Amino acid sequence: MRSPADPPDRVRQIITTIAVIGSILINTVSNFFPIRGQNVGVIANTRFANVLIIPASYAFAIWGLIYLGLIGFVVYQFLPPRQQHPQLKRISYLLVGACIAQAAWIYLFQAFAFWWSVLAMLAILACLIAIYQILKNSPRSQVRTERWLLRYPFSIYLAWISVATIVNIASALYDQSWNGWGLSSETWTVIMLLIATAIPLLLLWQRGDVPLSLVFVWAFVAIALKRLSLPLIWGSAAGLALIILIFAALSWQKKWGDRSAATG
Repeated sequence: MRSPADPPDRVRQIITTIAVIGSILINTVSNFFPIRGQNVGVIANTRFANVLIIPASYAFAIWGLIYLGLIGFVVYQFLPPRQQHPQLKRISYLLVGACIAQAAWIYLFQAFAFWWSVLAMLAILACLIAIYQILKNSPRSQVRTERWLLRYPFSIYLAWISVATIVNIASALYDQSWNGWGLSSETWTVIMLLIATAIPLLLLWQRGDVPLSLVFVWAFVAIALKRLSLPLIWGSAAGLALIILIFAALSWQKKWGDRSAATG
């Protein structure tokens, strides 16, 4: 068995650290020095101002939490082997892939190559789904370190990228002047919200994943607040957020009840 000091594992740790730090730096620099003079936020609020599923600008502050979680994972991978996850190597390289795809997404979106940016977003999503599946198929640890530095960060990251993928596709369709097959933009927004709602409800049922579900609540509330002038949109977004929140609360209550019973 290799020790954490062995060169191959140390290389993996360093590569992962560089990928995470690089992703944070690229995202930060792209906001101040965008390719065409418009960063992602400006493009979303101008070119795609009429895409109804885009959340209010404050919602994107969640990237701070995502990056904090990824930094936590970087710390986690350096912890002693007894606290490391058995599939840590696979998770690390998948995260590197997600970081590379995210850097590509920023460039493509700012270059107005929106359908190419959808492909980059799908690559990020695929990496995170693979990580989530690895964690899903591995035994759960009761160690708090694993929950906060391994499982929760990827749940939050996956949730936001799931929302972002839907928004990205909607924006690319809007840019191509898609007619919606005769349905109004409001109707399509409600359909997309319903589809998005199925994700946290399914994972609450299967995994009791409360952190993931709360990210969807965060996004839906931001959508509702941005579209207060459109009753169908804000009502649907707020109502679905409330449904997710109720199921998350029930799941949390059941989880802590089971833990209390197990330790009682």
